Amino acid sequence: MHSQIEIERKYDVDDTAVPPRLIGAGAVALESEPSTDELVALYVDTADLALAQQKVAVRIRRGGSDEGWHVKLPGDEGRIELHWPLGEGDEPPAELLETLRERVGDAHLQPIARVTNRRITTILQDAAGFAVAELCDDHVEAENLRSGGTSSWREWEVELLGGAPDTRQARTALLDEIERRLLDVGAEVSASSSKLARTLGL
Repeated sequence: MHSQIEIERKYDVDDTAVPPRLIGAGAVALESEPSTDELVALYVDTADLALAQQKVAVRIRRGGSDEGWHVKLPGDEGRIELHWPLGEGDEPPAELLETLRERVGDAHLQPIARVTNRRITTILQDAAGFAVAELCDDHVEAENLRSGGTSSWREWEVELLGGAPDTRQARTALLDEIERRLLDVGAEVSASSSKLARTLGL
């Protein structure tokens, strides 16, 4: 298992939106060529959504560079993401279940949502070539496995990477500048905190 701090912002956009150039936003000096991944995530929770009520998400995701099991926990700045590699089948690793024991006891985890995402990612780099953030253009198809309902939408997601500024103030300033450019081309700050919350209507 490894962990990281996930600091991101999400924006709703329509099908006609074109991502702006972000060079010059804070330390951003270079943009990579966009790359496309097909991501399929299955989310699990207890029958009464005990984890979702505690703002915790658990998923197994296939596709992309970080496929595997993910647990997302509330944090002081952003969220804490724990990651385990894929195993056999769709059963969560024992270590993952143990990290959730205080939150759910012995309650069984069951599938609650499936999210399929065609993600187009552009890496934003500083002048030295360090990746400071990524802009993800997500085309989402989601299924609420509890109700049987389906939904689809498009969103942009900006997430800080390892080369991001080393102070909270500077990180916020970078995200604010990127946000200004996204809003200028018609993006709107997302009303949902996550794809899972939007899928479940939370």
